[in-house]
Amino acid sequence: MAHSRRNLDAIIDYVDEYEQVVEIGIGRRTDLARALAQRGVSVTATDVHDRDVPDGVTFVRDDVVDPDSSVYAGADAVYARNLPPELHRPALTVARDTDADLLFTTLGGDQPAVPVERVTVEAGTLYVARARPE
Repeated sequence: MAHSRRNLDAIIDYVDEYEQVVEIGIGRRTDLARALAQRGVSVTATDVHDRDVPDGVTFVRDDVVDPDSSVYAGADAVYARNLPPELHRPALTVARDTDADLLFTTLGGDQPAVPVERVTVEAGTLYVARARPE
């Protein structure tokens, strides 16, 4: 569990550099969105199912495969935890359409299905696809 906590802290420190973010597929893991909101980041969380989110986090029901572009407007980063490979391209499309960076982690040995930079965070890797590749 200690690795998991440090990993989460490292992701929070990285994502906290953005002012307005959208989390794709928040599910029941609200700790990252809560921590970012507490640090003053504007957080919108999405999921295909209705979810309870912490105070300071806005929830919108949305499917990244058939997204409502207004949900992502103004975001400078879109992020997801444990993003399955079949959602990498739709997530990147949503991010690029709003000129935002995409940041995500994958499950286990899943490799990114889109071009990314790899950022090592404690016990894993955070994948970053820049809005404007450098």
